[in-house]
Amino acid sequence: MLTLLEVEALARAARAAHEGQTDKAGRPYAEHLRAVAEGVRSRGGDPDQIAAAWLHDAVEDDALPAARLREAALSDRTKDIVEALTKRAGETPEAYAGRILATPGALLVKESDLAHNADPARLAVLDGPTCTRLTEKYARMRALLGLVGNA
Repeated sequence: MLTLLEVEALARAARAAHEGQTDKAGRPYAEHLRAVAEGVRSRGGDPDQIAAAWLHDAVEDDALPAARLREAALSDRTKDIVEALTKRAGETPEAYAGRILATPGALLVKESDLAHNADPARLAVLDGPTCTRLTEKYARMRALLGLVGNA
């Protein structure tokens, strides 16, 4: 398991890797990473899960090649969680959810990711059709993962 000091170093590296990227609302992408990591921490996540939160989109967004993730000085558990959260081309939502549910520690990270993605304040700045599409997408994933109630 990673120490908190190691997680903080990883957070700096993750912010640097996503430097210049923005989310759908035009905000710096690092804000999303920070929010997901804080969400994991507030939900009782451990350092491996917090590290995975910082990296949850890194491979998918090409900020970190998959081979570099495998070689990184991270716990196998952190790597497994990041790999579980990395969507694959052509993958169905059901297959994606199944992989998350089968990977110890991944569900908490995805729950935090979905909570931040579905934050009404974030969605409110998007155009109507995009807001509707994303709201439905996040609700469907929450249902597939067995996450009920408020995000």
